[in-house]
Amino acid sequence: MAESSTTPVTKIRKKKVKRTVRQARACIHAGENNTIVSLTDPEGKVLAWASSGSSGFAGTRKSTPYSAKIAAENAVQKALSFGIESVQVEIKGLGPGREQAIRGLQGAGLNLDAIIDVTPIPHGGCRPPRRRRV
Repeated sequence: MAESSTTPVTKIRKKKVKRTVRQARACIHAGENNTIVSLTDPEGKVLAWASSGSSGFAGTRKSTPYSAKIAAENAVQKALSFGIESVQVEIKGLGPGREQAIRGLQGAGLNLDAIIDVTPIPHGGCRPPRRRRV
C-alpha cells in the first residue's frame, strides 16, 4: 500500500511593487444620484477611487455637491502614497457634483493640468422614447 504524502501546499505571494506616478488622470463620473471619482495612471490603471456613497452619504444626500467634494478629497487621500503631484481631469455626466468635485481635487493639494469634458452626446443613433403625458 502506497503512502500518500500530506504536506500542506503553500501559496507563493508576489511582493507588491510600490510605484510612483507623478502625473495622473482623475476621472469624475457625475451621475444624477451619485458622484464617482477615480484616480488612474496615464495608462488607465486605477490607483484609488471614492464615491459619495463610499464616503458615508446615503439616499438623497449622495446627490449633493458637498458629497462630491468629500468623495474627491477621499480619493486623493488614498492616492497620495503614489506620489501624485498633478492631475488631468476628465468629467463625464451632468450631475450636481460636477464643479465641486474639481474644487475637492484642488483643495486636497493637487495641481490641475487640464479639465476635459468627455460627456457622451448622442448624434443620430436610436430613436428616443415617446414623450410622457401626465
